[in-house]
Amino acid sequence: MANMAETTSAWNTTGLHVHRKSLLHMSFYWGHKSEILFSGWPGCNSGMYALALILVFALAMVVEWLSYCSIIKPGANKVAAGFFQTAMHTVRAGLSYMVMLAVMSFNGGVFLAAVFGHAIGFLVFGSKAFRKAEKVPDLPPRK
Repeated sequence: MANMAETTSAWNTTGLHVHRKSLLHMSFYWGHKSEILFSGWPGCNSGMYALALILVFALAMVVEWLSYCSIIKPGANKVAAGFFQTAMHTVRAGLSYMVMLAVMSFNGGVFLAAVFGHAIGFLVFGSKAFRKAEKVPDLPPRK
């Protein structure tokens, strides 16, 4: 599929008419010329694209770690534990939305980085393959 850049025009704050090329895609595409999470990032630089893929992979793994970690010790203060769980849930939700927004760039590499990040994160932190004992995670499962 060809890389379809869309030209937009608008009036800027000084009243000048500006034309800007946008890298918006409405279907999956393969390539390193993209915008992921932030305007102009990673752009057309292959190294920055690789860094973006690593970041999305790491974010997905952190989401899985937060889903299966057991940091709160049994017998901890219930109020403090409740606030800590709420903070962990908030961070997990925020990072999950960041991964979702990255995938919404419709870049195939970003999609695969997110899927493999979740898969490897689950394998390491959630599956029985690497668990030493049956621990109850601090957070309820994602829905």
